[in-house]
Amino acid sequence: MANSRAKGGKRSPKTRAKGAAEAAGGAAKEAAAGLERRARGRSRQEAIFPAAPSRAELPADYLSTLADIKQRIQDRRLRVVVSANASMVGLYWDIGRLILDRQANAGWGAKVIDRLSADLREAYPDMKGFSPRNLKYMRAFAAAWPDAEIVQRVVARLPWRQNIALLERLDNPETRIWYAEQALQHGWSQPILRTQIDNRARERHGKAISNFPKTLPPVDSDMAEQVFKDPYLFDFLGTADPRREREVEQALVDHIQRFLLELGAGFAFVGRQVLLEVGDQDFFVDLLFYHLKLRCFVVVELKAVPFEPAFVGQLNLYLSAADDLLRHPDDKPTIGLLLCRSKNKIVVEYALRSLAKPIGVAEWETKLVERLPDDLRGSLPTVEEIEAELGDGGAG
Repeated sequence: MANSRAKGGKRSPKTRAKGAAEAAGGAAKEAAAGLERRARGRSRQEAIFPAAPSRAELPADYLSTLADIKQRIQDRRLRVVVSANASMVGLYWDIGRLILDRQANAGWGAKVIDRLSADLREAYPDMKGFSPRNLKYMRAFAAAWPDAEIVQRVVARLPWRQNIALLERLDNPETRIWYAEQALQHGWSQPILRTQIDNRARERHGKAISNFPKTLPPVDSDMAEQVFKDPYLFDFLGTADPRREREVEQALVDHIQRFLLELGAGFAFVGRQVLLEVGDQDFFVDLLFYHLKLRCFVVVELKAVPFEPAFVGQLNLYLSAADDLLRHPDDKPTIGLLLCRSKNKIVVEYALRSLAKPIGVAEWETKLVERLPDDLRGSLPTVEEIEAELGDGGAG
C-alpha cells in the first residue's frame, strides 16, 4: 500500500542534496542534545524504521498539545467535508429547480428524466447520484425548499440522506425546518433523524429555532461520522473508489492479523502500518511479524485490487529494508506474504529470499512461489489455507 503514501513528486538533484544536508545538520544537532531518533533495529543515513519514544520521556505539556492538535485536525476536516457536502446539495437543488422549470414550461415528462439520467451517468460514470430516482428526489427537494437562503443556511449542510428523510416523512415546511435545524445542531444521523420524526420530537420540545447558532455538527456526532462515509459525497468528489479500496484493504489487514496470531504457529506481532523512511519517501508496511520458530521477520502486504508486477518491487523493498535494518545476524532472511484480489478471489503468494555470495558481494534475488518449500511447511500457513480462510468471508 505505498502508491498513495510516497511523498510528493521528484525533486532536483540540487534540491535533494540541499535537503539531505539540512536533514543531516538537524540530525547532528538533535544527537548533540540527546534527542536522536529511536529506531526499530538499526538505521542508516537514508533508511530507518523509526520508533516513537515513550510518552513518559516527553515534555509535560505534550499530551495537552497533542489533544489541541487533534481537535484542530478534526475541526478542519469536518469543515472541509461539510463545505463539499454543501456544494453537492446546492448542485442537487439547482438541478431540481431546472427540472421543475422545464416540466412547467417545456412539458418535460417522466421519459425525459430517464433520458437525462442515462446521459449524465454516461458523462460521469463514477457518480452514482444521477439515477432517475435521485433526480426525482432533486426535483422534490427544490420544490420543498423554494427559498435559496434557507437551503444555504441549513439544509445544504445536511447530508443528502438526511434531506431525503425530511422529504419522505414531512410535508409541513415549518416542521421540516425545525427537524433540519435540530439534526444539524445535534449531529443526528439519518436513522436518528427518522426516529425523532417518528417519535414526534417537535411536539415534545417546542417551537422552531429562529436564530440558528451552529455552523457545524458536533465533531463526535453520528452525523459527522456519517458524512465522512457518504457515498454520494465521495462519488461527487471523485474519491469514492480509492476510499472503498482502502476500506477493503483495512478489513483484510484486520482479518489476516487475527488469523495469523490465532494459528498459534509461532507468529509474534510486531506492528501494523509500520513506517519505513527511505530517502525522501515514506512507506508503510501493512503488517510486520516475527516468526519464533523460523527465526525471521515476516512482512505481510495486502491489496484490494488485482495483482500488479509493481507489487513485487514494493514487497522486495520492504524485505530488503527489514533484512538490512531489523534482522539479527542469527536470523534467517525475511519472508514476504503478498495477498491480492483477483476476479473476486484472494490470490496469495509468498516471496522467499535466497542468498548468493559471488566474490564476497551479497546479491539478493526475490522470487514468487506458488507453494511453500518443504522446510517451511508446518511453520507457515499454506497458500490454500489462507485463500480458504479469506474466501470464507472473513475479509469482507
